[in-house]
Amino acid sequence: MKKIDRPRSTVKRRDTLKAILGIGLGLPLAKRAASNEAAMNAPPQIGDVFVFAFGEREGERIGPDDLSTDARQIFAYPMDPATGVIRKGSRLNQVLLLRIDPARLSERMRSRSVDGILAYSAVCTHTGCDVADWDAETLRFQCPCHDSQFDPADGARVVGGPAPRPLASLPLKSENEVLAAAGGFDGPVGFQQPGLDPFGF
Repeated sequence: MKKIDRPRSTVKRRDTLKAILGIGLGLPLAKRAASNEAAMNAPPQIGDVFVFAFGEREGERIGPDDLSTDARQIFAYPMDPATGVIRKGSRLNQVLLLRIDPARLSERMRSRSVDGILAYSAVCTHTGCDVADWDAETLRFQCPCHDSQFDPADGARVVGGPAPRPLASLPLKSENEVLAAAGGFDGPVGFQQPGLDPFGF
């Protein structure tokens, strides 16, 4: 078969059209990826539900029945129920969920809870460690790094150790037996270096 030589301008035009088509197809994918990344990094939003952050049930929704009274806190991430995007792009979005006997809650925390279930930032306000320990005797959170202690019944008030302020709390609501955020954090999340405000508060 005889080879047909095409003018160079036609070949260039075709290559240019292919490149434009490739970019055109790639842009929506890139936009979607950027949008997902932004959603993953965004702080908890009103209506977000909560999923297990770690363990065998990682990514599964947390319901009220998953929380026993005065038991160790559960690490969770907020999730957009409409898109299914879990906001785990930033560890500052980690949340501690626990259930306290409502009779022990301060008046302010009673209004931010659902049947004694509370939500707090999981990041210590001292040096930013995960508040992973639980003192079953005093019913307090304890940071494993420098032993700061927080009273969850009273707004995660600092009751021991070097933490300079309470853990930020997140108001909750319940719709059809599903726990959801009723607002954003009520204060700075994590620790702050003197003179800096890296968390946007």
